[in-house]
Amino acid sequence: MTTATAVSLAELKLKMKAREARIGIIGMGYVGLPLALLFSEERFQVTGFDIEPEKVKALNAGGSYIVRILPDMIEKARQAGFRATADYSEIAAMDAVIICVPTPLDEHHEPDLSYVTGTVKSIAPYLREGQLVVLESTTYPGTTEEVVVPLIEAGGRHGLKVARAAEQAGVHVAFSPEREDPGNETVARHDIPKVVGGCCPDATELATAMYGAIFARVVPVSSPSVAEMSKLLENIYRCVNIALVNELKQLCMRMDIDIHEVIDAAKTKPFGFQAFYPGPGLGGHCIPIDPFYLSWKAKQFDFRTRFIELAGEINTAMPYFVIEQVAAALNEQCKSIKGSKVLVLGLAYKRDVDDLRESPSLTIIELLREKGAAVCYNDPYFPKVGRGRHYDLNMISTPLENLGQYDAVVIVTDHSSYDYEGIVEQSQLVVDTRNATKGIESMKIVRC
Repeated sequence: MTTATAVSLAELKLKMKAREARIGIIGMGYVGLPLALLFSEERFQVTGFDIEPEKVKALNAGGSYIVRILPDMIEKARQAGFRATADYSEIAAMDAVIICVPTPLDEHHEPDLSYVTGTVKSIAPYLREGQLVVLESTTYPGTTEEVVVPLIEAGGRHGLKVARAAEQAGVHVAFSPEREDPGNETVARHDIPKVVGGCCPDATELATAMYGAIFARVVPVSSPSVAEMSKLLENIYRCVNIALVNELKQLCMRMDIDIHEVIDAAKTKPFGFQAFYPGPGLGGHCIPIDPFYLSWKAKQFDFRTRFIELAGEINTAMPYFVIEQVAAALNEQCKSIKGSKVLVLGLAYKRDVDDLRESPSLTIIELLREKGAAVCYNDPYFPKVGRGRHYDLNMISTPLENLGQYDAVVIVTDHSSYDYEGIVEQSQLVVDTRNATKGIESMKIVRC
């Protein structure tokens, strides 16, 4: 095991600013790997930790398993000193440790912190005084101080403590919410402001110095709980507004009004309005999950987040609404959904990403199967799909050939690589949940 001697707070801050600090990032997924590359680009010595041997092997060979991260980017980082490992004993040699592991919901829609707690328990024996530990995984307010800190102190060696006041010795702990947006090419990653909140002023200063070396702006807040709540607010804001337009879409359909035309008109207002768009349901790791994290925590304070819960219910119900529309469209052609052959276009939770997390496509496929449909799918990013936390599909992507054999083609994810005019031309029926066929006039299209 590699070890390192403790350095003073001032020395570590200088190492952060000089980009000489050794950074360990746990979780080489959609958040951790891009962050590791960002640190590497700024000349930090970065070690990536992951419990999946396949990921470690791929990274150390200069390979990538995320579409938007090219192998050349991994190789460039490797040449600068980046490496991956599954050996947590190397945590002892790091100056800062950043935790980027999943925080999903369990089967009861309650927070599942097993990845966080398991990680902290695993690294605690190797932590040392003077190190900085930052949790980036999205979670409920209080997690850092109520869960992470006690686990560090319980599992640390020689009575290791977490610093809770200025100039107090111990491990420095902070929370800084990740703000990844897969597929977003309009904002450079280093231009996204970084919120940080430490368990003590020194931890906040250290985290600010570290992130300030790679981000254009750092926003310090008074505590980890404020930082944790800020992340939830960002995503609940989006969740609520998406629920609003999802509900309005259903009303507009009854009124024979195009909700997308309505949104396009409304967004011409130069103040007081931000456009959100309806869809077949929410996906990704944050927006479908964060409201439930806050609702669960709120119950501990005898408070019910009724408005937030309602938004979650509306969005969760959207895949069922899609099934109703598919059934109705087939019925217009004197066909039953039972026995019909249906092709689902797109598995990813959003356009042009290789991310399945909480994707509404998975639910829609399962619901179609339950209704007796023979279901196939196509997605250029997923040649096959097996079993996950909330699905068990075991399917292989079907080529976009002979589309006329399907009773219905359902557009669930509007990848830019699809030729929508060609798809409409070849298909018997197209159910479009994303307005991907905007501008195409055809009696075959049902937009919902």
